[in-house]
Amino acid sequence: MKILVINGPNLNMVGIREKGIYGTRDFQDICDYIKKEGQKRNIDIELYQSNIEGEIINEIHKAYYEKYDGIIINPGAYTHYSYAIFDAIKAVNINTVEVHLSNIHAREEFRHKSVIAPACIGQICGFKEFGYVMAMEAIVEMKN
Repeated sequence: MKILVINGPNLNMVGIREKGIYGTRDFQDICDYIKKEGQKRNIDIELYQSNIEGEIINEIHKAYYEKYDGIIINPGAYTHYSYAIFDAIKAVNINTVEVHLSNIHAREEFRHKSVIAPACIGQICGFKEFGYVMAMEAIVEMKN
């Protein structure tokens, strides 16, 4: 099984920014954790991070052509307004799970709404990096 993990804007700053919300584990540690958890489950994980919406869309399109079984996306702030990412996920028709390190529903009101979640098979938030593992498990279950 092959899963693409996409991290959006400012996620490369985890461990530096707002430690009370995102924790102290840095981005590379989280990426290593995701890879390790994927290996335990015999899942080939490709990690990608970009602060640029168009590059994220290109990566979603690439997942279609490279025949990925699933996508895990933490769209960062694009969660709340990127209809273009929504459209890209719908276009590729690959099981996709939206993940957030923090509980977006317990934060500022503008973070409560995701325009991307309706294009996904589900949304996981508030479990820090373990949310990515939960998303892997969900994609495996939905594939079976």
